[in-house]
This record gives sequence, C-alpha cells and structure tokens, in this order.
Amino acid sequence: MASPKDSNAPLGPLDVDSDRLDFQEIDPDSGVKRGLKTRHLSMMALAGIIGPGLLVGSGGALAKGGPASLIIGFGLIGIIAFSIMQSLGELTTLYPSGGAFTKLADRFVDPAFGVAVGWNYFIIWFAVLANEYNAVTSILSFWSDKVPVWGYFLLLWTAFLGFQFLGVETFGEAEFWLALIKLAGLIAYYIFAIVYASGGVIGADAIGFRYWHDPGPFVNGFAGVAKVFVFCSTFYAGVESIAVAATETKNPGVAVPLAIRQVFWRIIFVYLGAAFFYGLTCPSNASGLVNGASRALQSPMTIAIQNAGWQGGVHLINGFILVTCISAINSSIYIASRTVLFMAQDGKAPKFLGWTDRRGVPIPAITFANLFGALSLLNISAGAANAYSYIVNLSGVSTFLVWGSISFIHIRFRQAWHLQGYQVEDLPFKALWYPWNAWFGLFANLFLAVVQGWTTFAPFNAGDFVDAYILLPLFGIIYAVFKLWNKTRFWRLDEIDLQSGRRRDLDGGTRNRVDVGSQPFWRKLWKSF
Repeated sequence: MASPKDSNAPLGPLDVDSDRLDFQEIDPDSGVKRGLKTRHLSMMALAGIIGPGLLVGSGGALAKGGPASLIIGFGLIGIIAFSIMQSLGELTTLYPSGGAFTKLADRFVDPAFGVAVGWNYFIIWFAVLANEYNAVTSILSFWSDKVPVWGYFLLLWTAFLGFQFLGVETFGEAEFWLALIKLAGLIAYYIFAIVYASGGVIGADAIGFRYWHDPGPFVNGFAGVAKVFVFCSTFYAGVESIAVAATETKNPGVAVPLAIRQVFWRIIFVYLGAAFFYGLTCPSNASGLVNGASRALQSPMTIAIQNAGWQGGVHLINGFILVTCISAINSSIYIASRTVLFMAQDGKAPKFLGWTDRRGVPIPAITFANLFGALSLLNISAGAANAYSYIVNLSGVSTFLVWGSISFIHIRFRQAWHLQGYQVEDLPFKALWYPWNAWFGLFANLFLAVVQGWTTFAPFNAGDFVDAYILLPLFGIIYAVFKLWNKTRFWRLDEIDLQSGRRRDLDGGTRNRVDVGSQPFWRKLWKSF
C-alpha cells in the first residue's frame, strides 16, 4: 500500500491531499476499491438494511406494546437516529477514509475506545446476519420442507459468499435495485391499507381506526412502550452504515451529505409509515403475530391481507420478505466484513483479516463475517421465536452503545476543532443544532442502554436479564483490557489529529460545497433534511 498522507499538511476548508492519493480507485490506506456511486449510497441510506425485522419483528413489537407504542417507539428512536446521523454526517463528510467511526474513535478519544466501539458494532451485524439467515431458511422451508434447513443454509451461504467476492460495484448495484423493490412494496402496502381501512376492499368492512379502540392503543401500559424500544432500535440499526461505505464511495463529498439527508425521509416514510399502517390494519392481539407457523404468518402485512379476505396473500408477503432478506444478508455481510477489515488493519483484530486482493475485495474478512451466519442453525431446535427475541435484544443494546459513542466522538471532534483554531464555516457539512443535538444523542442512548432491560426485573428472568445487560460490562472490559495491555491513553484536545483521512472526490477536484451561512433558517433546515 501507499505511504500515509502527510499529517503535517496545513488544514483548510478544502481538501489538500495529493492527487496521487486522492484520485486512485484503490484506497491507499485500506486497499478497498472506491466503486460506489452517489445513487448507491443514497439508496442505501433510504432503504438499505430494511429486512424482515421491519416486516416481521414489528409484529412482535405490535403485540407487546400496541399501535400507539409502536408509533412512539419508532418516533423517539427516529429522533435519536436523526441526531446521530447529523453528527455522523459532519464527521464522515470531512473524514471519509477507511475505518469510519471506529477509526475516528481512535483519533478523537482513545485507541482502546475505538476497539470497544468496533467490536460492539461487529456484534450488531453478526447477530443481525444470523437472524436474517434464520428468516430466509424459514421462508424457504414454508414453501417446501423437502430440503432440510441446513441444506437451504449451505446453498444460501455459498451463494452470498460468491456474490460478495464480485466486488463493491456489484454489491452497490444490487442494493440499489433491491432498495427500489422494497420501497415499491411498502408503497403498495400503504395504498392497500388506506383502501382497506376506508372500506374499498370488496367483501370487507371499513375498519377505520377500529383496532385503536379494540384491543386499544396500548398493551401493558408503559411496560409495553419500554419493550418496543429495543425492537425499534434494532430496526433502525444500519442507518449509520453509510459511514462504513464512505471509504468505498467515489465522491463522498457529494454522496455522504446527500445520503445523510435521505435518512430523514427514511424515518418518516419507512419507519413511521410502517408503524402507522401496521397499527391501522392489524390488531395487536392477533395470534399470528407471535404464534405464526412461518415468518410470513408473523407479519402484520399478512394478517391484514388475510383479514381483508385474501388467504393466499401469505405467499405474496413471503416473496416480499424473501427479497428483503436477500438485501439484508447482503448488507450485513458487507458491513460486518468492512468493520473487521478496518479493525484488523489497525491492529484491533487478527492481521490476516485486513488483507484485500488487487480488485479491492477483502476476501478473508468477507469469509469470516459470513461464517457467523451459521449461528442461525442453532435455532433449529431452540425455536425461531425464542432465538429471534434474544438476538434482537443483543443487537439492540449494541446499537445504543455504538450510537452513543458516535455522539461522543462528534463532541470530542468539535472541541478539538475549536481549540486548535479552526472555524465551523470550514466544515463541508455542519451538523444541525450542535452542541445540543450531539449531547442529546449521547445521553439518550446511554439512558436507553441502561433502562431497556428493566422489564426483566419484575418478574426476574435471569436469561433475559443477562441478554439485556451483558454487553454493558463487555464494552467496559474490552476497553480496559486493551487499554492496560497496550498502554493507550485518553488524548488531550491539542493532540488530536485533524489531518488524516481527508480526500477529494474522484470525479472532481473539489467538494461540492454550498455556503449556507447567509441563507434563512427555513432554507438551512430544508437543506439539512
């Protein structure tokens, strides 16, 4: 690989790195290929990672909390996600190079902190990956049980591994079209929900807001609302993944800010839209939400379509869930592999995982990440419902920890930026409502990480308690062990490196920057969205 960039170069409002480094297709630091287009990253931000969690897992959340709890959960976690993405947009637009926020944690906080953040982020994605494999094998088994679950898994595991080896451009193109299909499917369901609720389905009653009155807007009161939070955080996991993909983006100066703004519409259209229409068309006490024979039968979509009179609708929803599974597995392998790749290159993971081939494909990291999909086979005897609940909790708590860490990294960056004499106006993307937004993101995530498991106390359930809280001490243990072993220290603000990781877009010598300082507040707000 090429030598590192000059850390003593002066820092200005535009990139000052050499053309030899900035305009190479292969990233000189990480060895990956800069092959993702702006439309790839935008669609990943808008509909990437949307998988069976939103289509199926939200049914469990609806059953535990009711339709009002679902909207509250998606709404509050959406506000937090918006805060996190503002922080991430400012950081990633300025520093798009390898390592994402795990690397920035090294530079702005402490290398030991970067290790703890990195491995917790990897935990999210191997847990999600195992669950997605479990979902897709359940769907295929529903259609035909002539092939054993492990047979379906091996076929899928090999296919996804081979596809990832094709390179990041193929991955980006596939995710673009799969995301379009997911958005089209959601739009179709929203239209059906409006027609169904208003009495437009022949042979079905006009249900209106019937299910908000019976069985009611809430299930188990505040406890039901609390149970929904962990589910919702898991569904939102992945909005921050555009920071991981920024290294492999051709034009991060344009693509990252655009993708960050797409997240607002994802929160409104995808999450709050799904929460509203699920609660409108599916009763929270429907037995199929928790006792369905297949993945599709646990989806609020299926129950609504069958209640409207189309019993065969289960196959349509199964097909839609299968498409989301393909996208979710594809994305989970990508994010997990890049996370462990960047950590290996920084000495936080086994060194062999940091290797890439001449095409910029991290073959060892992809294989290693995909291996964790085999955890889904453990669910054959345990039962998919119980396994899903444990996996959701594990990845949900990790999401709170990682999101809180991003806010803290942003705060440290801004403090160093100010102390070292740089101006906010020099930033290519300025986070909305700093510092209040960043501090809100930090404390909100810490609060949710602590209280998300309180329902395990009464009545006390040892298994659920461990599942809810095991990652809190694990984060501290990873931090302490790495810190003591490697004798790292917490950086002073004047020591923080504000130079490394900046680069220009491949398709242009300068970033597409717009001066919004003199624009009215409403225009600044709209641009941020």
